Amino acid sequence: MMKNIGSCRAAGARRNGSSRAPLLMALGAVLLISCKEPAQQPSGADPSGATTPEATTRTLIINTDASDPAPKAAFEAVVKEFEAAHSGVKVKVNTFDHEGFKTSIRNFLTADPPDVTLWYAGNRMAPFVNAGLFEDVSDVWTQEGLNDKLKAAASSMTIDGKQWGVPYTYYQWGIYYRKDIFDKLGLQEAKTWSELLDVCAKLEAAKITPFVIGTKATWPTGGWFDYMNLRVNGYEFHNELTAGKVPYTDPRVQAVFDRWDEIVKPGYYLDNHASYQWQEALPAFIKGEAAMFLMGNFAVAPMREGGLTDEQIGFMQFPEITPGIPKAEDAPTDTVHIPAKAKNKEDARKFLAFIARADVQTRMNEILGQLPVNREAQRPNDKFLAAGFTMLSSAHALAQFYDRDTPAEMAKAGMDGFQRYLLKPDERPQILEHLEQVRQRVYK
Repeated sequence: MMKNIGSCRAAGARRNGSSRAPLLMALGAVLLISCKEPAQQPSGADPSGATTPEATTRTLIINTDASDPAPKAAFEAVVKEFEAAHSGVKVKVNTFDHEGFKTSIRNFLTADPPDVTLWYAGNRMAPFVNAGLFEDVSDVWTQEGLNDKLKAAASSMTIDGKQWGVPYTYYQWGIYYRKDIFDKLGLQEAKTWSELLDVCAKLEAAKITPFVIGTKATWPTGGWFDYMNLRVNGYEFHNELTAGKVPYTDPRVQAVFDRWDEIVKPGYYLDNHASYQWQEALPAFIKGEAAMFLMGNFAVAPMREGGLTDEQIGFMQFPEITPGIPKAEDAPTDTVHIPAKAKNKEDARKFLAFIARADVQTRMNEILGQLPVNREAQRPNDKFLAAGFTMLSSAHALAQFYDRDTPAEMAKAGMDGFQRYLLKPDERPQILEHLEQVRQRVYK
């Protein structure tokens, strides 16, 4: 109100002294009266002159790809909780479909940035950090004690010693196995590579295929390569490789395939796996024709739907290969970030701190059916989620999965190459040479 009055007075003063001064003075008086006595109070104004919460409401704009039912419901619940806890903030959510989000994010970060955006950890985050499009939020990590609470995911959120976002959900990968078959044959969970090979040999002798896999869509081979490399060479080397800094012809990559040969060449995978999608291969596991499955936790639901009980299914961490290598895991992680050009960074930081909280992540992931990243969150009741929560909370580091950790062209070439290797392991030299050519082109 005072601002309007001042502008009216200034307008009258500028006109004084003209040849039409009396008329203008009269008009000025009318204008001054109209400024003092508005006909209608603005929305949210208090007649007493006090400012109401509505008048000071700030808008926080968030871009998401939470378009599927469970993610959408989970995110809506978090937004509602955040608004209730921050009465001066109104959240506006722009929801994209998954593919539209992937193709639009660079454009909107550059031209029309929101205050917060969803994205992914690790090497999927790196290009936006390197381009100066994501804000350094190390201050949020320090203030909220996140280096301890989100310890397992810290390395995948850190570039140049700084944190560039906050993780809020992930899910585990590991080896699901037919516990009833293991019990019948007197088999134990494998803790080492030699123990896993022994389990495979005994299953093969019992005419049971050791591992289910479907590679018609090649992405499951990425999970196998990730774990082989993580256990042979460790997370740091794996991260360097997927960042394009190591040749695929490096002896350390050859060492991965030397170990992988010990599964591939004896025929421990499902026959004709290139003819099956992963879901089409699953019936062999459900029928007991195969006994193990390296897959993400999303595979549990169709196992149950196929008639298996939780008592028939076990879960084990991928075993150690190189002694002493700290165990990192594949755990695709969803994250929130502040664009560097965001307009409301103050409330954006509050939102990141809020979604990092243990209680918020517990409730959100109950809706998602996934795992909270905060190690202080409530342990899930579901048998397999509980096992994953324990495993990931103590992991050395988290890889994001091969097709998230590498650029799209490298990911496709890599997973196509891994599938070709599973079918024709003797062509390994040509496969790795081709992948090296792709690497040099993609990362130049």
